Amino acid sequence: MFELLKVTGGSLSPFFLQGDYVLVAKLPYILRRLKPGDVIVFRHPAYGVMIKRLEYFTVGGEELFVLGNHPESNDSRTFGAIPRRWVEGKVIWRIAAKSQ
Repeated sequence: MFELLKVTGGSLSPFFLQGDYVLVAKLPYILRRLKPGDVIVFRHPAYGVMIKRLEYFTVGGEELFVLGNHPESNDSRTFGAIPRRWVEGKVIWRIAAKSQ
């Protein structure tokens, strides 16, 4: 399964900009092979759907520390590591907004 999502916000700029679209792979075998540096989409109960870069796995690999590119990003520095079960997919393609 795949999903096309529109980027809102700028926590991963300059690589992903507001108005860009991303193609997200939701296939189980892709999600099992996540590695640091991958850009993932997850659903946070307080913030909703988010796109962040996977920085590292915690001990045991069941929680992920995720970061945006800016110090003011709402990410694991704010809300801590996220459970792996929150991950909905991995970004596999970026479609730049027309104005870029």
